[in-house]
Formats: sequence, structure tokens, C-alpha cells
Amino acid sequence: MSTRKLTTAQTAAFMAILTAGTKVLGFVREMVLAAFYGAGEVTDAYNMAQNIPNILLAGIVSAVAISYMPILSSKVNDSGRTEGDLYTSRLLNGLMCLICAAIVLGAVFAKPLVSIFAPGYEAEQAVLTAWYLRFAFFSVLFTAFIYIFEAYLQYNGVFFPQIVLGYVQSAAVIVFVVLSAKTDYHWLIFGVVLGFALRGLGCWVIAGRKGYRYTPDFHMGDAVKEAILLALPIFIGGSVAQINTFVDRMLASNLEKGSVSALTYGNEIINAIVMLTVTILVTILYPKLNQAFAAGDRAAIGSFTEKGINVLALLAVPLSMGAMVYAVPVIRLVYERGAFTAEDTAVTASAFFCYAIGLTFLAVNQLITKVFYSLHDTKTAVYCSVIAVVCNIVLNLILVRSMAHAGLALATSIAQIINALLLYFAFKGKYPDITLLHSKKKLAAIAGISAVAVGISYLCFRLLSDTIKCSQVVSLGGAVLTAGIIYLALLKTAKFEELSILKDLVKRG
Repeated sequence: MSTRKLTTAQTAAFMAILTAGTKVLGFVREMVLAAFYGAGEVTDAYNMAQNIPNILLAGIVSAVAISYMPILSSKVNDSGRTEGDLYTSRLLNGLMCLICAAIVLGAVFAKPLVSIFAPGYEAEQAVLTAWYLRFAFFSVLFTAFIYIFEAYLQYNGVFFPQIVLGYVQSAAVIVFVVLSAKTDYHWLIFGVVLGFALRGLGCWVIAGRKGYRYTPDFHMGDAVKEAILLALPIFIGGSVAQINTFVDRMLASNLEKGSVSALTYGNEIINAIVMLTVTILVTILYPKLNQAFAAGDRAAIGSFTEKGINVLALLAVPLSMGAMVYAVPVIRLVYERGAFTAEDTAVTASAFFCYAIGLTFLAVNQLITKVFYSLHDTKTAVYCSVIAVVCNIVLNLILVRSMAHAGLALATSIAQIINALLLYFAFKGKYPDITLLHSKKKLAAIAGISAVAVGISYLCFRLLSDTIKCSQVVSLGGAVLTAGIIYLALLKTAKFEELSILKDLVKRG
């Protein structure tokens, strides 16, 4: 009997379903945290303690992981899978040594780090943040396993098992949120560490079952050195971006209590939207782009990218508009219960609204950046990122004065717009033989259709909530359903060929 192979569309659909489950559980996690702790000193300390290791170390791990796949593709193509596994082991071993050293330093210098990253925190809150921080550093160790082995599995066409591990990670956090609320809030951070550990080690086990063989080899081979050289520009760009995050959180720590948490809660939903749409598509396309480059097929790179941009626009534009229009109802529905008050909803919704403005451009940035990386060009995307981040920091300092924490979120969105434009024109200038976009009119049509669909859905929302007096869930659900039906109908009427991807769901690979 022949084995049935999934099409790209089917893979994306199953990934969306599984990822939706993880994000629903992630929402439950944030809802439980908000219900037990609200948006106050404990959650500010908890979120800041997780941000500091990300600022200091996650950029390194992420940069190495991004540069890892292009080298792995070339290594396997030239020398076979065994050499690819050896390269993976050496890279992972180097990361583990670096992070273990950082864990020790983080434990020793936790208090000074908090005073630098959160100067607005008062004595008790600063002490609690330092307590959380000492343990939060351990999560980065397991993040290295996650990044490397998820990339390894994706390159080998495995997309689903590692997503399921996200369920385990969120469940661990939820258990410790409840446990800490019933006993001692100091236990809160251990859920994060345990969640990352279970997910990271789980990815390692899955990779082993798919054929990966670990080698305790700490030798720096040529491939590892090449990965580091490719990762260096990415790391520099990531470091600049982390500096921007540092400025965001530092400025927010000097605002009203709960400002850091409001930014985190609002950004969590944006991240969920991105994970369910943008990240899934880019995750599937990135291995294909690397394989096309290894084969010297630049036409395929252009084809993959153009289709990716068009599909991203179909998804991201209406979601961005909808998120802005329904910012308050969405935040109220997701978070407002227990210790999370109506005042917390208002503060968080303003941040969510401003983050939503840049959603479409965030999607484009992710895709074009990965196209640069697949071409082994890590410098150009980083140059664009550096310029955008500098703009972001300047806008932070300007907008925070009049808009408080919402100004920080708005600055981020404006920077995403700037970055998207820089990436697009830089790519056109450097790679004129690869066309990213044939028709700008199509993007304008998508924006117009999205505006009509969301506008009519808002009238439906007001009818259900104000006139018929339906519940929040029914009103918002009815509005979303209305928007979806109208949007698809208008796209079909306008004969958007990208809708053919839906028909692909029933075809064999």
C-alpha cells in the first residue's frame, strides 16, 4: 500500500490546528495567571525576570539556530546525513557550554542586572525579580534544544510532534501558577523552567527517533565556524532588537504599576495570531528555500516567496484590522476575570491596539528576512533591522511621554513598517532576478476588501451587543463569523487565485 503524502496546504492546515490548540492553551495559561495575579507587582517581576535572559542570551541562541539550517542543508547535500548529525552535535555542545557559564554569572549578578533592566522597581519588587531571574536563566539552556532540534526536524519534513510539546509546556506553567497562588508566589517561576525543560528534551527525543545520533564532540569544525560567521550579523541585529526590548521594558518599569504586564498581555495575543498564520507559513517555506538555494534554483526561491507574501497578506491584513476594531472586546473576553479588572482591560487593550497596527508588516518582515538567510545573506537584513530598531528607540522616547505604555507599542509597530519597506527595497536592489511581488494592486485590493468585511462585521457586533443584548462571546463570535463569510465571498468574487490553496487541502501530495 502506498504511503499518502501531505500537500503543503494540508501540512499548513494540520499545523494550524495543532498550533491553535497550543495557543488556546497558552491563552488559558495567561488567563489563569491574570485571574490569580492580575496586572501588578508580581506579574511585572515575573515577566521582567523572563525578559532579561531573553535580552542577554536568546539573541545568541536564535541567531545560531537561524544560521544552522542553511549550513545543515549544504552539509547533508554534500556529505550525507551522518555529517549533518555531527555538525548538529558540535553546534549544540558549544551552545550548552556558553549558556551554562551564563547561568552561573546570572545567579551571581542577579540583583545588579535587575537594577539595570528595571530601575523603576522598588525594593521588594526588585528582590522578587532577582529571585525569579536566577532560575529563569535555566530556561535558556532548554531553549537551545528547542531551537536546534525544531529546525532539525523541520528540515527533515517533521512538523507536528514538536508542536504538541507546546501543550506540555503550557500545562506545566498553569500547574505552577495555581500551585504558587495557593502556597507561595515564589514558586511561580519554576513552571517556566519545567515547561521549557520538558519541551526541549522532548524535541531531542523526537529527533532521536527520526534518526538523529548525538555525538559528545566539542571540536569546532568548519561547518560550525561557518554557522558562527553567518550567525554573527544575525546576532548583532538581534542584540540591537534586544536593546530595543530593554528600552521598552525599562521605560515601562517607570510608568504605572502593571505597565510591563499590559505590554506582555497585549503582545501575547499578537504573538498568537502570528504563530497561527505567519510562523506556520514561514516554517514550511524556510526549508524549501534552503533546499532551492542548495540546488541553485533561484526561480523556485522567487516563486515560493511571491506566493508566501500574497498568502500572508490575505491572512494578516484582515486580522490586523479586526484586532484594532475589537481590541477592547478581545482583551475583556480573554483576560477580564478574577484579579484582572476592567481598568486592567483598558490599559492592556490600548497596547494591543497599537501592536496590531504593525501586524501585517511583521508578517512580511519574517518572510523576507528568511529569504535573505536562505541566500546565505545575513548582513542585509540585519542592516535594515538596525535602522528600524534605532527608529523604534527614538520613537519610544518621544511617544512614551504622551501615550505612556501605548506609545511604546505604537513605536514598535511603526518600526515594523519601516523595516518592511527597507527589506523590500534592499532585496529589489540586490537581487533583481528574484521578483518578490508582481502586483501591488492585489495588496491594495486585499486592504479594501478587508476594510469592508471588518466594517460590516462591526455593525453586526453593535447590533448583537447593544440592540439584541447578546453576551460578549456571542456578539464577538457573530461578528468574526460575519467578517469571515463576507471576506471570503468578496475574495472569490474578485477571483483571487490564492484561494486555490483551499482546494489543495483535498488533494494528494
